Amino acid sequence: MMSFPVKAVIFDWAGTMVDFGCTAPVDALCTVFAAQGVPISEAEARADMGKAKYDHVTALLQEPAIVARWTAHFGKAPGLDDIDRVYALVEPAMVEAAARAAALIPGAAQAYADLQALGVRIGSGTGYTPEMMAAIRTRAADQGYDPAVVICAGDTPSGRPAPHMTWAALIALNVWPASAAVKVDDAPVGIAEGRHAGCWTIGIAASGNAVGLNAADFAALDPDDRARRVAAAGAELRAEGADFVIDDVSHLLPVIHRIAAAITAGQKPGGA
Repeated sequence: MMSFPVKAVIFDWAGTMVDFGCTAPVDALCTVFAAQGVPISEAEARADMGKAKYDHVTALLQEPAIVARWTAHFGKAPGLDDIDRVYALVEPAMVEAAARAAALIPGAAQAYADLQALGVRIGSGTGYTPEMMAAIRTRAADQGYDPAVVICAGDTPSGRPAPHMTWAALIALNVWPASAAVKVDDAPVGIAEGRHAGCWTIGIAASGNAVGLNAADFAALDPDDRARRVAAAGAELRAEGADFVIDDVSHLLPVIHRIAAAITAGQKPGGA
């Protein structure tokens, strides 16, 4: 029997497989910045989502509007020492918030089981550090999702949009070429990571950071408003080069089969 053409799938975590709406990082960042006397909006917290969390804090403290508020409050612009200090506060806040938001997105466990049944190897990458991931991994495994590889922020020389985390996952899974692998992510920076790595890419529009609502609030939206928000999120992912865009991971398997057919036909990522 021939092996399945898709050899590996590399998943993001928050907004893709756990934490519908990618709420945990936003809660942690907004809480820490408010405690510093420099509140940030949810939109500001979400702007650089998907990056390693130290890089995310750095980006926030370089954003002109936040720099202006910080300077007004502290009498000086934020420097490297401020980045280090804020990140030291963000890390434990992120650990706590992430542990609270570790419920699998509906369809995640089934997608994982279906891929395993096809012989597809499962890896993952995240902007969370290993400390932030510890409780999430345990809770995810209890719910039926336990990827063989988890590459965290700090495990590679560069984070997203560099391809290093995806490459590290593929190496650990002993999978090549990258064009036989799929990267699944809700953030444009994660799609860029997968594209730079040479993988097929699938964007997650509805459950991720761009819409940014938990499952209950998302379901409560007016249908036309919900459709507009999902379409806008999908457009951002396509603009970053996603080969395919789906609402959430429950819709993954048909697209995996489409990619498998494309690989069999000799097609490469970027031309779907």
